[in-house]
Amino acid sequence: MPPFDVPEGDPFGPHTLPYGVFSLPGSSHRAVGVRLGDHVLDAGAAAHALGSPYASLLAQPTLGPLLAAGRTAWSDVRRALTAWVTVPSHRETVEPLFHPLSQVTLHLPFEVADYVDFYASENHARNVGRIFRPDAEDSLPPNWKHLPIGYHGRSGTVVVSGTDIARPSGQRKAPTDAAPVFGPSVRLDIEAEVGFVVGVPSRLGAPVALADFREHVFGLCLLNDWSARDVQAWEYVPLGPFLGKSFATSVSAWITPLDALEEARVAPPARTHALLPYLDDSDEEPGGYDLRITVAVNGHVVSEPPFSTMYWTAAQQLAHMTVNGASLRTGDLYGSGTVSGPSERERGSLLELTWNGRDPLELPDGKRTFLEDGDVVTLSAWAPGPDGVRVGLGEVTGRVVPGGA
Repeated sequence: MPPFDVPEGDPFGPHTLPYGVFSLPGSSHRAVGVRLGDHVLDAGAAAHALGSPYASLLAQPTLGPLLAAGRTAWSDVRRALTAWVTVPSHRETVEPLFHPLSQVTLHLPFEVADYVDFYASENHARNVGRIFRPDAEDSLPPNWKHLPIGYHGRSGTVVVSGTDIARPSGQRKAPTDAAPVFGPSVRLDIEAEVGFVVGVPSRLGAPVALADFREHVFGLCLLNDWSARDVQAWEYVPLGPFLGKSFATSVSAWITPLDALEEARVAPPARTHALLPYLDDSDEEPGGYDLRITVAVNGHVVSEPPFSTMYWTAAQQLAHMTVNGASLRTGDLYGSGTVSGPSERERGSLLELTWNGRDPLELPDGKRTFLEDGDVVTLSAWAPGPDGVRVGLGEVTGRVVPGGA
């Protein structure tokens, strides 16, 4: 099918136009691409052929320069791309610059500067509290409703969708063990999340206000925060996640610009505690996003977490992680934290889905408590778009392989 003839209702139609980086078979040259249906447009080549003033931003091997260019450039480029793939007079020039998606290699679309991960789902946080602190009066930590809890991760191990995930090794100690042992994780888990990509940096010492979220954040992607629960359980006191998380984080090859998600904006859940002024979004535009996520293990759907239930918004997370004066850099990535809804079929981790291994999942290829070697995990999602169409988010997939230790 010709690239312009996208079927009606395709979630990757001209209303979506996510950005990625690709290369052609036999070539090491990387180029910025924009997805339309099951094709990829060489955005730099199209910009050059059509005399765009933004050709230099798009004729790059990474999204970095476009990310740093700011909101005016982001909006201008998106309008131009929409015209290039919809206006008939551009068809003759642009059509030869499309490549079938099945014939290209997709790469990590930007250089990850810093990586921060949050803990923003009340459903997830309460489930975790009930699992590990069943006798506690409140399943939430005392600070949870007052600030977005987060930790700094490892940017160098963020990998693009399709990258194999080697089972990590580390220390682990079960409550009944006399001493810790070392070896491959036996409780390897996933966390279905959404990642937000920072474009415009900020100055050291200058916090970013809630209202400035869209001036700094370019777009979002699906994210899988792989987690070795047994390593994490032994190491995390008193400083939090470390080796149980830092071995790999998978992200989509496609970054969906915020401008594609205007119809998906929703109000977050009602606040039950008064917020300090820098986090108080009661007078701001709706900060939530209605994203419908699907989690599949070996092709079998195990969960459908709704992102609209997230208590803390991406704008609040950005404000909080800069309120101490920490600066942003182009390419900063921050994860939402595990997305979990109120029902059992809406939980975004195996830890919750199996209740820490107590209730194994029944899959067509056998029971699962945590991941086994050879298992393939796929996250996919869509959001409401204009006129009832769906906006697609690029999937994230990863296959677990034996570790080297």
